[in-house]
Amino acid sequence: MARKSLIINPGSTSTKIGVFEEETLLFEETLRHSTEEIAGFESIPAQKDFRKRLIMELLEKKNFDLRSLDMVVGRGGMLKPIPGGTYAVTDALLHDLEAGAQGQHASNLGGILAREIGDCVGVPSYIVDPVVVDELMPTARYSGVPELPRVSIFHALNQKAVAKRYAKENGKRYEELRLIVVHMGGGVSVGAHEYGRVVDVFNALDGDGAFSPERAGAVPSGALIRLCFSGRYTEKEVYRKICGGGGFNAYLGTNDMREVARREAEGDEKAGEAKRAFILQVAKDVGSVACVLNGKVDQILVTGGIAYNVSVVDAIRAKVGWIAPVAVYPGEDELLALVQGGLRVMDGTERAREYEGDGHGFC
Repeated sequence: MARKSLIINPGSTSTKIGVFEEETLLFEETLRHSTEEIAGFESIPAQKDFRKRLIMELLEKKNFDLRSLDMVVGRGGMLKPIPGGTYAVTDALLHDLEAGAQGQHASNLGGILAREIGDCVGVPSYIVDPVVVDELMPTARYSGVPELPRVSIFHALNQKAVAKRYAKENGKRYEELRLIVVHMGGGVSVGAHEYGRVVDVFNALDGDGAFSPERAGAVPSGALIRLCFSGRYTEKEVYRKICGGGGFNAYLGTNDMREVARREAEGDEKAGEAKRAFILQVAKDVGSVACVLNGKVDQILVTGGIAYNVSVVDAIRAKVGWIAPVAVYPGEDELLALVQGGLRVMDGTERAREYEGDGHGFC
């Protein structure tokens, strides 16, 4: 009998849900939340009942019977660093999502809502490959400053889903391949996947690697220090330059690659130069992680929203195609990636991992 799943992907001002039968999407909806609505809550966990009510109202409007569900899967949040995989939402995991083990983010609500709705109908709840997936080899953690180790924060859900999709399409196991996965969206992450583990990756949030539509990537450290102590900016303002206001936002005032390409086509040399600089930096990241894999790369996979831009992908391929063939998986279908993670557990293809948190659980 075909299995049905409810998938929950909370964002800062939206909650995206999907209902699947196996891997077939029955319907999806993005529930928008105004800034005023969100501002009315003192914390992200306090939003749970508000978002749950909207989900339940939508399912009722769709005449969907919750009792037909076989599982509920939510996007993972800011937990402790953990290996990749599908995790059962245990009491310990639930505790750390609510507490915000590495910070409060709307994605923390994914597992919380999945557990509560799953418990209501007596079906299991899971999260899949949260952004804190950490499989770095020890030497990849060195930064040159002991107090500032390199950390693994990246587009783990999409990177892992694309890598496993490529393996399946080619009759191979993810665990027997050496891949470079390039995710290009609001942030950029380039990861070295060696036999099922992401052994090195550029921090997509606020650390290193190529600049992106919204993030600065690696910047000259000495100049950054001087900027921080110049007295011109607060800590919050400097961080905004690195994360949110950096990259294309800083150079061109837009975070939309389509707009950058349009300007370039109309003769805007500044836009064209910034686009070429972006391509160069991404290609340099690919070359770096190729060294991590000793140059033995089975495939380079390019994904994320910017992968829809053929000229960007072709330019990157021209620079890195000598390393390995390049395959393109544009977009980031997070709902499908989440349901696939849950189905792998239900199929017995993977075992559900158990989160080892420090919490004591709660009702």
